[in-house]
Amino acid sequence: MTTTTGPYAPKPGAAPLGRMIAAQAALETRMLLRNGEQLLLTVIIPTLLLVLFSTVDVVDTGTEDAVDFLAPGVLALAVMSTAFTGQAIATGFERRYGVLKRLAASPLPRWALMAAKTMSVLVTEVLQIVLLTVIALALGWSPHGNPAAVLLLLVAGTAAFSGLGLLMAGTLKAEATLAAANLVFLLLLVGGGVIVPLDRFPDAAQAVLGLLPISALSDGLRDVLQHGAGMPWGDLGILAVWAVAGLAAAGKFFRWE
Repeated sequence: MTTTTGPYAPKPGAAPLGRMIAAQAALETRMLLRNGEQLLLTVIIPTLLLVLFSTVDVVDTGTEDAVDFLAPGVLALAVMSTAFTGQAIATGFERRYGVLKRLAASPLPRWALMAAKTMSVLVTEVLQIVLLTVIALALGWSPHGNPAAVLLLLVAGTAAFSGLGLLMAGTLKAEATLAAANLVFLLLLVGGGVIVPLDRFPDAAQAVLGLLPISALSDGLRDVLQHGAGMPWGDLGILAVWAVAGLAAAGKFFRWE
């Protein structure tokens, strides 16, 4: 007895790697955008801060138009909220509920899962930056500088915050990650040069705060977009150090279970 293979014969096996990464990235992006807490962090809070402090004279930014100072800082805050705070919380609870353990047993390699999460972060950041830029322009923002320098700073900032977020999510319990990530978000919002200029702090504090990734990103973006400066190599160097250290530590200490 012989059998023939029909047009719908099963073909077991994993899908091509590129397709798996794209599918996982699309899933990660949908989950992030559907989560109310993540939406609050990534969209609502940066938007409210930009509109409020640009239209109400609450903080002396030292500029004639507050939006020129605030817009770069809020863009930096948006990167931090997605790449660090949102990713740390989401990944921490995925680890707690065994999602990462199950995904690690699938044909999708672990590095590809991290790549998909990174793609999801980048897609979300693009949406954030477009939205915040449109709002800032409507408020009278007049950006300057080289777009390539802005892009490089944003990529370096994303890498730095992603490494720190994954390190936190892979080493702490989910509840501790939730508390710590939100606390760090608030502290860096106040002391990272996003809303309050660093020169408002004591000199000793300025030296320390200037080494934080949020300060380097916001100051670097401000130098380019507000003052039309070239590549701020010092700020880029700080972000690069944080990115290398954070990603290396996350790769070494991240626990999947």
